[in-house]
Amino acid sequence: MKKFILVLLAVFLFTGGSFGIVLEKNKVNAAPIIGPNQTADQIADAIIKTGVSLIGKATYSRAEYKATYPYKFSCATFIDFIFKQNGVDLATYNEDYMLKLGVPVNKDQLKKGDLFFFDVDKTDSNPADHIGIYMGNNKLLHMADPTQNIVISDMTAKPYYTENFVGARRVIPSYMPSSPLSTADKIVNTAYTLQGHVTISNNVNNPAAKTFTNGGIVNYIYGQNGITLGSNNISELVKKGTFVSRSNLKKGDLVFFTNKLGSKTPNIVAIYGGNNKVILTNPTQGIVSRVLFFPWYDTHYLTARRVIK
Repeated sequence: MKKFILVLLAVFLFTGGSFGIVLEKNKVNAAPIIGPNQTADQIADAIIKTGVSLIGKATYSRAEYKATYPYKFSCATFIDFIFKQNGVDLATYNEDYMLKLGVPVNKDQLKKGDLFFFDVDKTDSNPADHIGIYMGNNKLLHMADPTQNIVISDMTAKPYYTENFVGARRVIPSYMPSSPLSTADKIVNTAYTLQGHVTISNNVNNPAAKTFTNGGIVNYIYGQNGITLGSNNISELVKKGTFVSRSNLKKGDLVFFTNKLGSKTPNIVAIYGGNNKVILTNPTQGIVSRVLFFPWYDTHYLTARRVIK
């Protein structure tokens, strides 16, 4: 139902130019990466299979996201988890933000793997308060409520599913890499491979020890993929490449944020991962991903640079 409460209570942490949002206590592990030969249908099947395998093993919770057994999910964290387990990082636990991902789909054109949204509480300003994944044949897989937990529902069985439907989104194709992999895809994949395996420091860059500053990890990731940025300093990185507007961001662009509203000084650098997603560092969790829809990123966005030719 209502989006994961810790999203609403997100805490911003600033340490030596590093930034992040504490959304869960679980350790951030490296997310799986979509294979080069996987099709959208195969990915959808795998996501649904993961979700079905959790029936009877997870309980509904809006106060905790527990990604190990016994699992605890809200409707949105359940979706985030099963997608991420199969290489599709939506980078948000918020169904309102998920409603902006991918492309809209008409109800009569649904495919398995599409996201399905409902809004029960029409009195608030939130566009959605429940989410599930379409399985095909009018079936919906979702974390329903504290009584039912994860269930498969027939969308024609109850008025709820027709009266409260607010939209569907097709997201899987937009997360698939090019074939062969582009330089931008390789950069994003390197970032995900390093998730859970690096330490973020205020001032130390030691690749051998996998210890980096915010600017240092970005410099390292690009260097691993044949692009020499030549600096770990954010104030230097913001001068690299060419300016790109926010509306024209492409995967692999550098995105800069400032800690202080109105300031022109960049304090944080992130890698644009496509689909309004940025990959950056958190001083306690290492490499994390977030969506630009989140208010802080929206208001503290500074500029972007394109360094991939």
